[in-house]
Amino acid sequence: MFTGIIAALGTVRQVLPIGEGQDMRLVIGASPEFLSEPAPALIGASIACSGVCLTAVRFGADEFDVDASAETLSKTVLGSWVAGTRVNLERSLRVGDELGGHIVSGHVDGVAEVISATPENASVRWRFRLPKGLTRFVASKGSIAIDGVSLTVNEVDGDVFGVNIIPHTSAVTTIGTLQPGARVNIEIDMLARYVARLQEHQA
Repeated sequence: MFTGIIAALGTVRQVLPIGEGQDMRLVIGASPEFLSEPAPALIGASIACSGVCLTAVRFGADEFDVDASAETLSKTVLGSWVAGTRVNLERSLRVGDELGGHIVSGHVDGVAEVISATPENASVRWRFRLPKGLTRFVASKGSIAIDGVSLTVNEVDGDVFGVNIIPHTSAVTTIGTLQPGARVNIEIDMLARYVARLQEHQA
């Protein structure tokens, strides 16, 4: 489990095909501080990479390796990553940690498209188009994770929703580098998913 509060930015160093080319191993550069605090990360640890929960299979002094299956590649933007791609990083939540964002599982629900970015006072209003099937889970003032970043939904208009990004969030995550047409990982609010499931059984 994660909070959607990004702890560090990493950079993809290598993309290595594995599993007869169907799966992918990613070598991701990260600061030694991210890998060692609050405790040294261990092989088998879960690390959210732009919102995708992945298992670390190797650690170096300033990098780590994760494997992504064909299923993960088909449901996320990871298949488009190349050397140099910047990645939002968060280590898994520990009991007793501060919950600064919202509960994020790292299980991506789909891929959304960036529609626009419009300056709005001191922040920027970003608008995204949701994939089919996810619109009913997104509500104004609800929570959503975009590339692993916990955000509050400001508006919903059909399959398009908007969020406001403050300068700090732009500076410490990859969201500030997005452009219209880019694709991002989306995880809906976990509570919305279960409420919808309950309603299906009651219908």
